[in-house]
Amino acid sequence: MRTTLARLGTLCVLALAGCTPSGEEELRQWMVEQRAATKSRVIPLPEPQHFEPQAYTADKGMEPFSQLKLTQALRRDSAQSASNAALIAPEMARRKEALEAFPLDVMSMVGSLNKKGSPTALLKVDNLLYQVRVGNYLGQNYGKIVSISETSIRLREIVQDATGDWTERSTSLDLQEGKK
Repeated sequence: MRTTLARLGTLCVLALAGCTPSGEEELRQWMVEQRAATKSRVIPLPEPQHFEPQAYTADKGMEPFSQLKLTQALRRDSAQSASNAALIAPEMARRKEALEAFPLDVMSMVGSLNKKGSPTALLKVDNLLYQVRVGNYLGQNYGKIVSISETSIRLREIVQDATGDWTERSTSLDLQEGKK
């Protein structure tokens, strides 16, 4: 019992001896020396160059705000958009496929496989499974399947913009893993 008390006393003395500030004063002295020895290096910014504005001289050429120039630009843009609209317009005469009756947000890709060497995706719509391939149509915006990978289906949709012109946009359906 006496040996246990002696050991406990020795441990207390050693613990109290470890709490003395032995190296703290040396550390403080080193910090003071380092602050005194370090010089800050600030490179001054160069003075800004003086700006001299130039006067506008319309010696030759067309006035930028003329009515003629605006009319020519509008005519050129309308001719170009008409030719582009003919290239992008959807195929209205073809027979619609079954999955064109549903919007894309109710469809979910649940798998993919290779069937006879061509990639095939499995779509779930209203608790029914459909197989789709490249070239099939999906969604209500004339979406045509461009490519199928193991994790997604890429579509090219044709939609009308605010001016009534047909434009293309790309979208994709991603594999829905573990969602129910």
